[in-house]
Amino acid sequence: MKPGYGEILLTEGDPQLREDQERLVEEFTRQLDSGMWAAVPTEHPGSGRREATMVLDYAEIPPDAERVIFFPRAAGG
Repeated sequence: MKPGYGEILLTEGDPQLREDQERLVEEFTRQLDSGMWAAVPTEHPGSGRREATMVLDYAEIPPDAERVIFFPRAAGG
């Protein structure tokens, strides 16, 4: 995370621990319910490109993911 770049840590934890996973699922659901989109950054070594995979459910997050990025849906129609 880079301070000053609009990144905010909402919650963190070890998804292998029941307490942490419950908190992570709760925050994930809260963000989606508030109208945010969710994506998991993906790495492509050597490409220099920043990419991410959209996720609609907590179960879709890969076990090795280091973070989930939430961002607002585009306005308009």
